[in-house]
Amino acid sequence: MTAYVRNRPAIALAAAMLLAPAGPVAWSQAMGPIKIVVPYTPGSGPDILSRLMAEQIGRAQGPTVVVENRPGGGTVIGTEAVERAEPDGRTVLLVANSFVINPPLQRASYNPSTSFEPVCYLAATPMVLVVLGSSPYRTLNDLIAAARAKPGELAFASGGPGSSLHIAIEVLKRAANLNITYVPYGGTAPAINALMGNHVAAVWADYPTVVSQLQSGALRGLVTTSHARIETLPDVPTLGETRVSKYEAELFYGIVAPAKTPSDALNRLSGWFSSALKAPDMKPKLAQQGLFPVGMCGAEFGAYLRRQVEEYSRVIREADITVK
Repeated sequence: MTAYVRNRPAIALAAAMLLAPAGPVAWSQAMGPIKIVVPYTPGSGPDILSRLMAEQIGRAQGPTVVVENRPGGGTVIGTEAVERAEPDGRTVLLVANSFVINPPLQRASYNPSTSFEPVCYLAATPMVLVVLGSSPYRTLNDLIAAARAKPGELAFASGGPGSSLHIAIEVLKRAANLNITYVPYGGTAPAINALMGNHVAAVWADYPTVVSQLQSGALRGLVTTSHARIETLPDVPTLGETRVSKYEAELFYGIVAPAKTPSDALNRLSGWFSSALKAPDMKPKLAQQGLFPVGMCGAEFGAYLRRQVEEYSRVIREADITVK
């Protein structure tokens, strides 16, 4: 047998390596599929965003991205599962406000800054206090007046307890000196179902869950906790505008990876997610869901998360919010 024949497999392998695609596509093929763990129920705002990202990354010849829903424990179950995952860049976590709220509430052992590596802040969305479109409450002051006239009788609901939406209710309750009943639900959707059945008077909701009902008039928005009025809700004032409270907050959705994930893997993840956000047809898709792209990645997103921990720790302490 000649040397050429003996070495033909090695030569073929070398040729294949030379002809293999370079750059992000090659890396994506080498790494295999990426899994986004979503600690929320299917159909929720975080779940919808994750699936939009997964679809776009795959379409752009990035890696295959799969979404795994692991709700429960106020998002702690899914979060701690990713904390324990291999830090190889193949498992990431979709995070929202509960990610930075759970530790100050002492219902999670992870540290948002040291247990995870920041990848990208993907999108933001408002929190809206809503009532039925047929409700007599046309303004926040109307609702406050009704609550003061019937101490303890009006019920406010949200997904919770201990969520950013619950915290918004507690802030309003103390700022306006209201005696109301708080009713927690497993998510915004069941809370809205209770509102539609007249079991509660108002729900503090995440905008993506109620955007279609607000547009149809089935629900009426009274106030948001945003810094400024939302373009798609021009008639809904901010809480600051009402002068009831200066409290400002929005829902953020981002991606983090387990601590000690290598920097090259983090850079590739940031590249895939930020590119997906910039795709021409992504902005209208997000807008349809009530989501607004951000695209803050790496250390800048890490600094944002630290500020959020500090702010929520202060609000929780000042409002004396506890979760049993």
